[in-house]
Amino acid sequence: MKKIYYLLIAAFLVIGQAVSAQIQEPFKWKHELKKVSDTEVEIVFSATIDAGWHLYSTDLPEGGPVSTTFNVDEIKGMELVGKLTPVGKLITQYEETFGMDLSFFEKKGQFVQKLKITAPEYKIAGYLEFMGCNDENCLPPAPIDFEYSGKSNVKAAATASKSEETVEKIPLTPATVVTDSVSDTDSENAQNSYWTPVIDKLEAYNSGAESESDMSWIYIFLAGFGGGLIALFTPCVWPIIPMTVSFFLKRTQDRKKGIKDAFIYGASIVVIYVALGLIITSIFGASALNALSTNAIFNIFFFLLLVVFAASFFGAFEITLPSSWSNKVDSKAESTTGLLSIFLMAFTLTLVSFSCTGPIIGFLLVEVSTTGNIVAPAIGMLGFAIALALPFTLFAMFPSWLKSMPKSGGWMNNIKVVLGFIELALSLKFLSVADLAYGWRLLDRETFLALWIAIFFLLGLYLLGKIKFPHDDDNDKVGVTRFFLATISIAFSIYMIPGLWGAPLKAVSAFAPPMNTQDFNLYENEVEAEYTDYEEGMAAAKRLGKPVMVDFTGFGCVNCREMELAVWTDEKVRSIMNDEYVLISLYVDDKTPLPQREEVMENGQKRILRTVGDKWSYLQRYKFGANAQPFYVLLDNEGNPVNGSYSHDKDIAKYVNFLETGLKNYKERK
Repeated sequence: MKKIYYLLIAAFLVIGQAVSAQIQEPFKWKHELKKVSDTEVEIVFSATIDAGWHLYSTDLPEGGPVSTTFNVDEIKGMELVGKLTPVGKLITQYEETFGMDLSFFEKKGQFVQKLKITAPEYKIAGYLEFMGCNDENCLPPAPIDFEYSGKSNVKAAATASKSEETVEKIPLTPATVVTDSVSDTDSENAQNSYWTPVIDKLEAYNSGAESESDMSWIYIFLAGFGGGLIALFTPCVWPIIPMTVSFFLKRTQDRKKGIKDAFIYGASIVVIYVALGLIITSIFGASALNALSTNAIFNIFFFLLLVVFAASFFGAFEITLPSSWSNKVDSKAESTTGLLSIFLMAFTLTLVSFSCTGPIIGFLLVEVSTTGNIVAPAIGMLGFAIALALPFTLFAMFPSWLKSMPKSGGWMNNIKVVLGFIELALSLKFLSVADLAYGWRLLDRETFLALWIAIFFLLGLYLLGKIKFPHDDDNDKVGVTRFFLATISIAFSIYMIPGLWGAPLKAVSAFAPPMNTQDFNLYENEVEAEYTDYEEGMAAAKRLGKPVMVDFTGFGCVNCREMELAVWTDEKVRSIMNDEYVLISLYVDDKTPLPQREEVMENGQKRILRTVGDKWSYLQRYKFGANAQPFYVLLDNEGNPVNGSYSHDKDIAKYVNFLETGLKNYKERK
């Protein structure tokens, strides 16, 4: 048994995660020319996709992300046959931000372009353009360059083929080579200074801040700890605490041994729940959990499960695990001694308390699964278990506290009913995901808010004693605590009412459906960039004497729109961005052709920048060492950072601090 605790300690020591580099390469490509016959060939592009990422398919609807396309720069002795074709298992899901069904590959994907050979010698050069995203970031459209040439058995008479007549040849224009060298002219000096890499300077700022990963781990732990505290006050757990502590203190005359046993009992609870979190991720994997969290069928199931648990908490029926399970474990605990006996007693508590802890644990696991981090469920369960185990150890160490411990009674049923209301409200979040996935439009934003308004208003009435459920005491009086909680619940329902007409409601933006599902919207409060050209915006900032905020975004970036709706609409954020900064939004998927193609060297390979989006994507990689969107960076008039970078994080206070710190550093430097 001691080995279990040693293994647990070892597991805690190895739980950690290195901060990943900002340049992300989740797609590994290879391509080849396959011969089908003497006159037909195929160019096959194969991609291996990292967990949590997806690669968009071809022919996506307008207004959505960038489709994967086959682009020809030069073609001789060949002609295209049909369009680029995706091959393999395509996933089609409803994307709530764009309001449309989108198709993409996960894990691996393949695209095939057929060609017909029409001359004894042939040549083709071009690029495959693709775009991919995960739940946090979108990468800009990127090219996969290819060039093939060879000889065939086609007779020379076939040289005058259709390809020469029907296929437009796109000549390569002279390329502008972008290098680290600086031109002699003042204008080129200014432009090149704007492009000078500042990766090290940016990292110096970022290293001084707490990493996003660390913050998310702290949040997950605290969420689990809060869930454990809630579970403590349920009828399934609270009455067991004094009985269990008394048992440990009475089973031995040695009080120190009784305290030790109680401590081991609490540690056993931690072992069980952390093991549960590790088992779940080892079976499904972090990416599978992440996929489940957005899967429509899974969300419908979890919606129904929470509704059933809520009905049980309201007193409609009781949900318990088979009594034979806990009886067998309990009898085994009585027949054994030592650490195993204590561990089995803790396991019995886990089984007996399932009807109260199950919904809390389930919701916690679903929420932390969206992080895509394999240890997130274990960290959440660690917080939950510590909160659950803490009173057993404390009361064993200070048994006099048991006398002041509130007795079980009607107040515990009140907590259970309140949890039922909360579960009913949270269940709508999961139904909303399924509703958006299938495009039913049953739960648009105003419908969702109307239901939440009703639920929290009814919760307020229950706390005031105006509504009774089967297990409630008819003579139950409303105490001061219940009165204040009722006031908060009713006030919260009133707060949500303006949302029916389009108010953003920051407090519930993480739960409510997106604003584009709102049928009636009177709210207009957006921040728009005045400049969409980097050099033009930098020159304007220099004239105005203001710092710059560069917003690397994309027309098909889901999380960019989310940040703009949830964060940029905040009054303080909007005021700072509009009054203190020059905002430059650079769309990395802008398909506008460059006046002159630019040839650059990157990681030892030649790349051709064909579009405006290519240029801004290269700027982000070359100057800032990042390639995911959204990506925000604050600069002075010379193109040097005045703060660290910022990405997808809807914490408004943190975003305000990001802006204010950059402004302060800019003024001090000036």
